[in-house]
Amino acid sequence: MLICDPVRNPGWDHLIALHRDAGCFHTSAWAKVLHRTYNHQPFYLRFSRGRRLAALVPMMEVRSPFTGRRGVCLPFSDVCEPLIFDPEVVHLVRDYVVRFAWERRWKHLEIRGKKIFRLPAKSFTKFYGHVLDLRSGPEELIARFASPVRRAIRKAKRSNVDVVVAHTRPAITDFYRLHIRPRRRHGLPPQPASFFLNIYEHIIRPGLGFTVLARCGSRPIAAAIFFRFGKNALYKYGASDERFQELRANNLVIWQGIQTLVRSDAEKLHFGRTECENDGLRRFKLSWDTQEETIDYFRVDPSGRECLVPATSNSGFHKKIFGKLPLKLNRLAGSLIYPHLD
Repeated sequence: MLICDPVRNPGWDHLIALHRDAGCFHTSAWAKVLHRTYNHQPFYLRFSRGRRLAALVPMMEVRSPFTGRRGVCLPFSDVCEPLIFDPEVVHLVRDYVVRFAWERRWKHLEIRGKKIFRLPAKSFTKFYGHVLDLRSGPEELIARFASPVRRAIRKAKRSNVDVVVAHTRPAITDFYRLHIRPRRRHGLPPQPASFFLNIYEHIIRPGLGFTVLARCGSRPIAAAIFFRFGKNALYKYGASDERFQELRANNLVIWQGIQTLVRSDAEKLHFGRTECENDGLRRFKLSWDTQEETIDYFRVDPSGRECLVPATSNSGFHKKIFGKLPLKLNRLAGSLIYPHLD
């Protein structure tokens, strides 16, 4: 077993590229975003069997005087399962990862996926994931979308919504301006601006992602950020101005992102995680002809014996507070809070 630091050793990406399930969350680029925004420390593990690569387990150590020290695979990642090349070593990988958590004195280890652990179903916190197969042409894809999606795309086009694919820092700035208002409306603080600037610097600028921006005249009204590694892509963030909601620009933004990925030979687009209680978002993602899956998060204590169900934040109290803060204070709250979260 070797401990790798992808922040300083980009050779990590050559290893993960050997696995068909590797996505942008597994890359050194995402490690740099997390480390340089929140100062989380990377402990990426490489397992071999003889001379053959057996498994890759990316982990970050999150340290906080308020929320404790723990390991996560990986913070702020919708799903980031360990990459297993040799199924016969799964139990050895599991035992070593648990021992490593004990040596680092983590209060728990959180894994977002269940390939290296076999635990009772009640130990998981479940989310939905939705995946679109991109191997058809654009005409066949759009024909399979639900009729409300197709109507919304047509309406946005008729309304002269202009959509562009951008790889620039100003596009990220436009996205962030659109992003902060919906976050407050949902009772959440936004991530710090430095997080999105690091996404531009380490993911979009090197060609691992792009922004899709919709305008009405010269005014940005909707935007989305897509990640891409190998054949796998992710619709990571979306934002819009609710005052222009009737133009259905969000649908056109997603459709433009899908067409861009199809032209670049991507094969799979993940729409990110959805909380099981969010039935409206779940139906929206299913309307794009996606295949639904479950994403299981679980925590184990450093002994490896006790399963700790990850806490979910459904309390309305904090949402009422953040929903009423002025935008500047809400942004400040995000900058102060997010370094302690995962």
